[in-house]
Amino acid sequence: MKVILREHVEGLGSSGDTVNVADGYGRNYLIPKGLAVIATKRNERALAHQKQLIAHRLAKTRSDAQALAERIGSLSCTILKKAGEGGKLFGAVTAQEIADWLAEAGVEVDRRKILLDEPIKEAGQHLVGIKLHREVTAQLRVTVISEEEH
Repeated sequence: MKVILREHVEGLGSSGDTVNVADGYGRNYLIPKGLAVIATKRNERALAHQKQLIAHRLAKTRSDAQALAERIGSLSCTILKKAGEGGKLFGAVTAQEIADWLAEAGVEVDRRKILLDEPIKEAGQHLVGIKLHREVTAQLRVTVISEEEH
């Protein structure tokens, strides 16, 4: 029996694959659980149409993320912090502070998307990555200035 998988099935294939399975396995397990549908011309056309819609949606989200990355790349974030001798900050600049600054600039970004290996603890210029899409990462210039200098 030929079936089209609707979800990933371990040892059989992933979503969208057309596979041959034993009649009983298809009729008694895969189809009742909604893991597969019988491979008819109509179902194959519907699957091709769904794949086309998904590809179009992914391309649109990627292009939107690319445009947002260009906008973020043109911004320059300046944060004032108290610092001691040698530019060492008393606190640290966290991803939440950067997300708040971006929100004030009109760009909504989840703080978990801001790629900081560790909080910024020194005054100066830093490049911070922001993951907007699986394939798109923006770079934001963050300048930390001690309040005494300002």
